[in-house]
Amino acid sequence: MSTILELQGKCKAAAGKIKADVVLKNANIVNVFTEEIIRGDIAIWQDTIVGIGNYQGEIEIDCTNKFICPGFIDAHVHIESAMVMPCELAKEVLRTGTTTLIADPHELVNVAGAKALQFLLDASESIPINLYIMLPSCVPSTKYETNGKSFTADDMLPFINHPKVLGLGEVMGYKDVIEGQEDMLKKLIINENKVKDGHAPNVTGKELQAYVCAGIETDHECISFEEALEKVNVGLKILIREGSAAKNLEAIVKGLIDSKIPTDNFMFCTDDKHLEDIQREGHICWNVKKAIALGMNPIIAIKMATYNTARTYGLKRLGAIAPGYKADLVILDDLETMTVSQVIKDGKIISNETLAKVEPKPIDEAILNTVKFDNLTSDKLNVKALEKNYVIKMIPHQIITKKVYEEIPSENGYFKPNEIYSKLCVVERHRGTGNVAVAPLKGFGIRGGAIATSVAHDSHNIIAAGDNDEDIILAVNHLKELQGGYVIAAEGKIIGELPLKVAGLISTLPSEQVQSITKQMLKQARDMGVPAYLDPFITLAFMALPVIPEIRLTDLGLFDVTSFKLI
Repeated sequence: MSTILELQGKCKAAAGKIKADVVLKNANIVNVFTEEIIRGDIAIWQDTIVGIGNYQGEIEIDCTNKFICPGFIDAHVHIESAMVMPCELAKEVLRTGTTTLIADPHELVNVAGAKALQFLLDASESIPINLYIMLPSCVPSTKYETNGKSFTADDMLPFINHPKVLGLGEVMGYKDVIEGQEDMLKKLIINENKVKDGHAPNVTGKELQAYVCAGIETDHECISFEEALEKVNVGLKILIREGSAAKNLEAIVKGLIDSKIPTDNFMFCTDDKHLEDIQREGHICWNVKKAIALGMNPIIAIKMATYNTARTYGLKRLGAIAPGYKADLVILDDLETMTVSQVIKDGKIISNETLAKVEPKPIDEAILNTVKFDNLTSDKLNVKALEKNYVIKMIPHQIITKKVYEEIPSENGYFKPNEIYSKLCVVERHRGTGNVAVAPLKGFGIRGGAIATSVAHDSHNIIAAGDNDEDIILAVNHLKELQGGYVIAAEGKIIGELPLKVAGLISTLPSEQVQSITKQMLKQARDMGVPAYLDPFITLAFMALPVIPEIRLTDLGLFDVTSFKLI
């Protein structure tokens, strides 16, 4: 809340009676209200834009031939996917112009419950970006898997009025909604006056109508423009996803351009994006740049990445350049390449020196030492080869899968992996149940070894894929020593590892070191045959998520998402 003195200062600076703190001179300003470029100065007082026009400032920055737009907003992100501490992720995305993240921390909460949520809220107070939280709605995502902790409607109550909490995170259990499951409906009612995010892949017709009728407002699972159009027609706002594994932007943006429908109810998100991809491509600026390259008006693309998102999530003073708005700004060289020249956050120019001062908060012991299972042995990995077996078939550039029923390669009556079929296994790691499930995986392509990780959406058990039991066992058991992470084993040796000690999901290493390790491990995975159209880590992690069609593997076995039952 502003004080009288602060408001007096803002108004005086806006009226030109006193100098502003900072003035960006002679800028080409992206006006998201009128969807045009206007020429002028931007006056900043403390952390707020106070005027557009002709101003003088204590500090003046010449922005001739530069373009200035609002700071980018990621409408839906699981920050755990970057695998670094929140302060490290903030540094990386801020450099690319993202000033606000709207995070659903259901990965952390699936492992460690409410204490993990509190850890993230505490971290949000000391990082140089706006980090808002959506309360996880589906922990666990289904009853057909074993997770670490639950997060019920009653567990939400202590957090519901926190200023950083915007609403309810993606409601993955759409059948729970339309069938009236009480705890799910209670969560919706608790968040009645807040935003409620959806997750509705392939949900259509009257089921979609019932889902929206319950109060769901957004969806980020559209993989085609036709799917997006049906959903926007029933009132949903569409978050266009472009991350490391799921890449849906091209199909939807092309449809928007061709159809010429209004874009007010469309915005951008990453959902899950690896640190290496953020550093190589950028963050939300990459989504904007890609949309522009497809033929979208740059101002419309920027508006979708800023103002549309801010309005959807009730962030009244974010997403535009106008008096009274937060001085979160991106200075661009041009509107085609979207090259970021400088970033201003809370009225201050972001520099490497500024970012170097940002340090992580202490880590609660409750979210450490979370990997607990008996060592995996070969007798747990046998899959009997029948005349035909159910197989998980991977889809290029997507995280959806295809359920196929076909003959698999075998030896002595048991499944034997080859260059087409890998062995996929999930090992329960939270409660010591001893659960191990195994299935054939088609399209992963790995040869001569195995990849294992404690990142396996959303319950985050151990998941591994390989072409031989020895390397699968070696990689899986090494994860217990690391207390989580990513491991690559080949020919009986560990050749790559990234420890993720925080809930088995996040590294305590600096982002530069994490990026270097993941880049090397990505190369190793490619050298072992994982195709370029799959992210070997994020895509593998999604093979355990039983709320995305068509077939998945949890620690309880193969799961048919369409019929919503174990096979």
